[in-house]
Amino acid sequence: MNSREPDVVVIGAGVSGLTTAICLAEAGLAVSVRAAKPPLATTSAAAGALWGPHLVGMDERVPRWAAITLARLLDLLGDQATGVRLVSGVEASRSPQQDPPAWLASADGQPPRPAGLLPAGYAAGWEVTAPLVAMPVYLGYLLDRLRRAGVDIHDDCTFGSLPEAIGQAGAPMVVNCSGIGAHLLVPDPAVTPVRGQVVVVANPGISDFFVGAGQDPDDLIYLFPHRDTVVLGGTEQPGNWSVEPDPATAERIMRSCTALEPRLAGTEVIAHRVGLRPVRPSVRLEAEELGDGRRLLHNYGHGGAGITLSWGCALDVVNMVAG
Repeated sequence: MNSREPDVVVIGAGVSGLTTAICLAEAGLAVSVRAAKPPLATTSAAAGALWGPHLVGMDERVPRWAAITLARLLDLLGDQATGVRLVSGVEASRSPQQDPPAWLASADGQPPRPAGLLPAGYAAGWEVTAPLVAMPVYLGYLLDRLRRAGVDIHDDCTFGSLPEAIGQAGAPMVVNCSGIGAHLLVPDPAVTPVRGQVVVVANPGISDFFVGAGQDPDDLIYLFPHRDTVVLGGTEQPGNWSVEPDPATAERIMRSCTALEPRLAGTEVIAHRVGLRPVRPSVRLEAEELGDGRRLLHNYGHGGAGITLSWGCALDVVNMVAG
């Protein structure tokens, strides 16, 4: 661990907080991470997680952040310890569409291709290739990388407010990566939860991902294969703060996904996970002066695109700190 007093304290141990801490530490700064929960108890651990700007307020910065992160994820493909793989699959819609959504991109450099045979009930679909990240594995990789960089990690901290967290930090710079916690911590009422629940099952041989969306936010089905497991979803429940798995929702997910992919019938259920996506009209990435020579930087509000924007946002934080 680093024996220096920290130059920067990062609040939050989800994918945004850990990635930001890595970029700061690898830029030569002494970094400490303070969080209320360990990484595997954050929303990040429940994510699918397919690269793509999902449930995030779009502005001119988002495509750049996503492209930077895509390049970083592609660099990690050769290391199985990262949990990052390049996977092909289909993004489908129940509504007829002549062209793919403007945000949809394929990591192989090819434009999205119209899908051939679609499941019953879907009117349009597009074949793409994108990084798919096994988040528990990936979070472990980020933690190992932080420890190698000498970063102190404290994941049992209790903060009543952001000023209290800043007071405890004792560093000239603090980076707020508190995710959904920003709703109360800042407080920022513009950050609201969109609850997601998934079922993790043993993989019966599925190799391609599938995402199917309808007009109803809860009409969402996805299958994300991660080697020996498949993450099945999904839900988008705005304003729902519950982090407990709902049995009825789990049954619906299993029923819908099995109808889509019969090989899932009877497969072993390994885990139920719930995450609260921190949705905001736009990502908050900005600095403010605290009036005592210290600086507070915010990096939160990534919605369902935490993994997608993580490296791009983190590198912008490094540039803001250096400035």
